[in-house]
Amino acid sequence: MRVIIVGGNAGGASAAARLRRLDEKAEIVVYEMGAYISFANCGLPYHIGNVISDRTQLLVQTPASMKERFNIDFLTGSEVTSIDRQAHTVIVKDLATGTETTDRYDRLVLSPGGSPLRPPIPGIDSEGIYSLWTIPDMDRIIEAVHAGARKAVVVGGGFIGVEVAENLREQKVDVALVEMLPQVLAFLDPDIAAYAHQELQTHGVDLRLGDGVKSFAKNVDGTLTVTLTSGARLAADMVILAIGVRPNTRIADHAGLAIGPTYGIVVDEHLRTSDPDIYAIGDVIEVEHFVTKSMALIPLAGPANRQARIAANNIVGHEDVYGGTQGTSIVKVFDLAAGATGASSALLTKLAIPFRSVTIHPGSHAGYYPGSTPVHIKLLYSPEGKLLGAQAAGYDGVDKRIDVLATAMRLGATVDDLTDLELAYAPPYGSAKDPVNMLGFVAQNDLEGLTPAVTPDHLSEELANGAVLLDVRQPEETDCGIIPGALTIPLPQLRDRMGELPAGKKVILIYCKVGLRGYVAQRILAQNGFQVANLTGGYASWEASVTHGIEEQPTHPEREADDQQTCTSGPCATKAELPAPRASASTKTVEIDACGLQCPGPSRRSTSP
Repeated sequence: MRVIIVGGNAGGASAAARLRRLDEKAEIVVYEMGAYISFANCGLPYHIGNVISDRTQLLVQTPASMKERFNIDFLTGSEVTSIDRQAHTVIVKDLATGTETTDRYDRLVLSPGGSPLRPPIPGIDSEGIYSLWTIPDMDRIIEAVHAGARKAVVVGGGFIGVEVAENLREQKVDVALVEMLPQVLAFLDPDIAAYAHQELQTHGVDLRLGDGVKSFAKNVDGTLTVTLTSGARLAADMVILAIGVRPNTRIADHAGLAIGPTYGIVVDEHLRTSDPDIYAIGDVIEVEHFVTKSMALIPLAGPANRQARIAANNIVGHEDVYGGTQGTSIVKVFDLAAGATGASSALLTKLAIPFRSVTIHPGSHAGYYPGSTPVHIKLLYSPEGKLLGAQAAGYDGVDKRIDVLATAMRLGATVDDLTDLELAYAPPYGSAKDPVNMLGFVAQNDLEGLTPAVTPDHLSEELANGAVLLDVRQPEETDCGIIPGALTIPLPQLRDRMGELPAGKKVILIYCKVGLRGYVAQRILAQNGFQVANLTGGYASWEASVTHGIEEQPTHPEREADDQQTCTSGPCATKAELPAPRASASTKTVEIDACGLQCPGPSRRSTSP
């Protein structure tokens, strides 16, 4: 059997290696347009930032190593330009010489991936405007930085855009990130993406959200001017386009293979195209979304590698099925991690799929053990309790929780199942009630009507229907900010001051900082005859949903990489806004044990010596 594979990166290389492990006698040829095969394209931004200092570490395999280990011919600089399905042949063009040859296949695997979008914006072809998709792309960006580029505009706030922004800042480049949507990382809900916004601004990235690019212009001095649709003009030495990716379906389309409504190649559960002798994998295909069962383009490396294995199995007669893509993903945003699995609120709403959600802000591990930080986790579930999606952001423990939730979702778990998961616990690593268990408890209470939950995006609707808002935080907390119109009764005083609350049919909508004290208050009032609901995620989630994590003051590259908030009299201010302490002849260092300081908050500091 002769198998030709088009594309030699993640999917193509994995399919070739799996085929060889299953069939030692098969003839396997891989054609790759670029100069490199099986390179770590997810690592490209980190070589720009010199986090991965050795460029050769990005080269996972070479044509020589694949030939030596697997006896597979990888031919780089070779473009497959057309397919003759009846003759079972392809036309291959040598890009160095222009020579075309014909090759025969018994089975054909299409893994050409995708290409960065370059919309017809005036000036987009100007010198100094780059994309980041291949190793040569990376080399050109690094060369520009080494040549003295100190101002960059990154267009697009997806995975690549955010990662490039971070790594250019690591190289002391001033960065403006332009995103047409009102948030970065569209796979997240806005209230979770807000934490990424905070982290980007804290590290000096100038966020321009809800704004697009109108034009690029090359200036006489070699710099660029980027004009936005809002009329704003940004000066730049370089521009990085990270607008999105389109699947490379040209040869498939010309060969008459079925193309789906998402413009990806249509495949069945065995990853066969409309031609039974042609398979397709990776970024070029449309897949069934595991949760919504809708068709989608989800270009991720993990699914591409699984698809490669499944296609190879089926080619040699080991029947295997691809079960859809969840979209489980995670991204590093400076010191923050943001991850998700399953469907987002936007996708569920678009497809009219009923859902509920809860948000919690637990510690990454036991609060009394040093180093615990909040993990902001949101769970989406059906009215029957089936898991539909989850998202998280934080400085530690995000990957662990998203992976557990992704596994539970893949196995058909419900909210009730989360409460029963037995997860590894020791104080440095987790809590006796892990955040995943806590999500189950909170969602279970919501579905059972024990503690009904209201999300921040439905708050105004509830208030319009006559609900009364009650803040049960301490005065030092409410001094730093309150949801407009809320009554304030600290939780320790609630039993003695219930007479101040309106009786009758009005719903009392309770909130605290993150939801835990609100839950306690809710149970007190419910057992005293009040109709009550808890604002899921508390003030923290409401603030994130209202502000989207965007600070009003302009960002500055020299700002401290610390987004902890303190409070003066009046509204909260960042550390940079506080008056500096008066100098004194002597200084004294005071060590404070802040273990477990999560709720209530914030802390105060004196400006007097």
